[in-house]
Amino acid sequence: MNENLNPELPVENISDDVTNTETIEETTTTQPEITTEASVPKNQALTKEEIIEKLKNLSAQTEVPHRTEVEALKQAYYKLRSADIEAAKAAYLEAGNDAESFTPENDPSEDVVKTFLAEIKEKRAGQVANEERQKEENYNKKLQIIEGIKNLTESSEDFNKLYKEFKDLQQQWNEISLVPQAKVKELWKSYQIYSEKFYDLIKINNEFRDYDFKKNLELKKTLCESVEKLAEDADAVSAFHQLQNFHDQWREIGPVAKELREELWTRFKDASTAINKLYQSHFEGLKGKEEENLIQKTAICDALKAIDYSTLVSFKEWDEKSKEVIELQAKWKTIGFVPKKVNTQIFEEFRALCDTFFEKKSVFFKGIKEDMDSNLEKKRALCERAKALKDSVEWKKTAEELISIQKEWKTIGTVSRKYSDAIWKEFVSACDYFFEQKKKNDSSSKGEEVENLATKKEIIEKINNIEHSLEASEAIAKVRELSEEWHKIGFVPFKEKDKVYKEFHQAVDAHYDRLKMDKAERRMEAFKSNMKDISKHDNPRKVLYKERDYLSHQYNKLKSDLQTYENNISFLSISSKGANSLLKDVNHRIENLKNEMDLIAKKVEALDEKLKEME
Repeated sequence: MNENLNPELPVENISDDVTNTETIEETTTTQPEITTEASVPKNQALTKEEIIEKLKNLSAQTEVPHRTEVEALKQAYYKLRSADIEAAKAAYLEAGNDAESFTPENDPSEDVVKTFLAEIKEKRAGQVANEERQKEENYNKKLQIIEGIKNLTESSEDFNKLYKEFKDLQQQWNEISLVPQAKVKELWKSYQIYSEKFYDLIKINNEFRDYDFKKNLELKKTLCESVEKLAEDADAVSAFHQLQNFHDQWREIGPVAKELREELWTRFKDASTAINKLYQSHFEGLKGKEEENLIQKTAICDALKAIDYSTLVSFKEWDEKSKEVIELQAKWKTIGFVPKKVNTQIFEEFRALCDTFFEKKSVFFKGIKEDMDSNLEKKRALCERAKALKDSVEWKKTAEELISIQKEWKTIGTVSRKYSDAIWKEFVSACDYFFEQKKKNDSSSKGEEVENLATKKEIIEKINNIEHSLEASEAIAKVRELSEEWHKIGFVPFKEKDKVYKEFHQAVDAHYDRLKMDKAERRMEAFKSNMKDISKHDNPRKVLYKERDYLSHQYNKLKSDLQTYENNISFLSISSKGANSLLKDVNHRIENLKNEMDLIAKKVEALDEKLKEME
């Protein structure tokens, strides 16, 4: 790296009195100030974790990372952090909380970021200290070189030896890079003075002089070509920084023939000027983009200012407007930086407008919350009344009361969306259940139900009158035949249903008890009877499937109990006291479990056959 990295070209000044050297005056210019945030490399696409990982890698590497890259990552992180805080605050306000009570939660990743930034800063400080120390050492070395050249001008030794020593000192000079900026110009002038004095005093012959001029001409032409090629680089910033290195190289190269100096210098200067213009245009373009961003962000603020709060009088209207505001916030985040001088002002205006919106929304929701809570309690009370009436058989009186309750429900205002669907479904279900039962009771089948009741009572009488003298098989067959007739008969009046059903089973059980019919078989007969009754429901498949699931669950439970008993029985010792009695008891339980499982399996099989018939 050279001592002078200035955007403008140094001026080449060749003394007419000196025939063997070339003097370049140092000019000090200032690099265009980059005040726009848009000059920072874009890291918006990175997540917090990716940014932290990059900072971690930068802090761990041997070389000190470029300040621009670190600053870009820092800004990208705090942009994400700011977005998180704004989103949390928006959610906090939307939940009905007070903006003044909002406090952002600490983000542990921020401490990690600060740690890596501090490490990089410390490393950069160390680098600067080393560079300053190195500059002082280089400065002293160059003073020694100048002193060496000065000694050569006063020496009377052989020319060839002196010339060789002079070239060695020039080489050493060129190999030394940074020196303190404040001493560059004075140091360079001293070097040039004694270099020129050496050429004058030694009176180097034309052969060596022409050789140096020719070599320097080739080097400077190469530099001109390199600089001209830089103008084709799409990255104006990179081209500008490369140009500074070429300036350093130009300054270190010796003179060329006097008649070529002006032409060569003009070529180099013109190529450099072209790159400087591209560099300036680049930042002017960024400023233009910032102005466009400012227009877009100003339009968003105008849209927020134009909100007519007097028209927002319902939940739906506030929710729709909230979606619009959130969309504007999302759009804001996609827009790049604006001119630095108005960046804080436009952001504060935007944030204040958003805060105003969500504060007004919070006031609206808070103002009607008490009414909604009161409405919810009223509707719950009506729901309880409806549920208490749904099983009533006082059809006319209850119907009138439920209709009155429904009218009262309509007069009550809205409740929170969180409870509205649930309380409505609960209320409607109770009302619907009653009116469905009333409809069944009021249907045209009333007369048929009375006839069915009489027919079922006749069948009960027939079962009771079965001759006891019949063979057991004949008597059971007769009972089953009459049971089949019973199940084919339709509904009976609702209030008589349980009574007649009880009478029927008492009549059937009386015969089964007399004939000592197997208990499992009797239970199976009762199950089939129940299954036939189920088939008359409005949705028999649903009821039958539910019964099948219940039986399957019972079967698996019995199977688990059976396995437990069978495992435990192997641990009983016959020789132990009371073991025989315990063993018999366990075996008895195992047998009962197996019988119960067999019965359940038969029930499931019967259910499957019935479901298959319904397909």
